[in-house]
This record gives sequence, C-alpha cells and structure tokens, in this order.
Amino acid sequence: MSDFASTPKPPYYAVIFTSVKNEDSTGYENMSNRMTELAQQQDGFLGMESARKEIGITVSYWSSLESIKKWKAHSEHQIAQETGKKLWYKKYKTRICLVERDYEFENN
Repeated sequence: MSDFASTPKPPYYAVIFTSVKNEDSTGYENMSNRMTELAQQQDGFLGMESARKEIGITVSYWSSLESIKKWKAHSEHQIAQETGKKLWYKKYKTRICLVERDYEFENN
C-alpha cells in the first residue's frame, strides 16, 4: 500500500500487528494479499497501512471492537493465523488501540 489509509474522524480503533518472519516464507505473500482483500470486505474495516522489512508492521483501522473480534474469528483469517504460527513467523505481537486523536502534514 502506497498511501495512508483514509480514516474517519476519531474515535476509531487500530490493530497493530508487528512481526518477524522466518527465512522461508513460501506462500506468505499470496496469503497476505488474500487477507488484505478479505479484510477490506469486513463490516467496520476502515483502512490499512503496512511496511515490511526486517520487521513487518501492519496497522488496520476499524470502527469498533466488535468488528475486530469478528475479523479475528473469520474462518479464512484463522487459517492464516495458524499457518503463520507454523510456517512464517519467528514471532509477532498484536496491539489493539483506541485512536482518540489524529493529525497529519503534507508538503506539496
């Protein structure tokens, strides 16, 4: 993703997923693309930003805690979570935050 997610005026929620992948990540990119596509179809999904280098960081934005819970429980997402634990990740951490304020700068 090349730009910032377009989010509404706060409050809304952010799920921050930080990860370190194993050296062999065969199939990871396809699954990641599918999860992005699927997340975008979920009620309450607001947007996503991602950066992947030595540490991968993906932040997804949601309208409610309930929408986050539904996404976590989605059957395809659960398969991706289990596959990630078995094959792709050395470690990861998930943080769920309430965004109370945001602001931005753009130099044209």
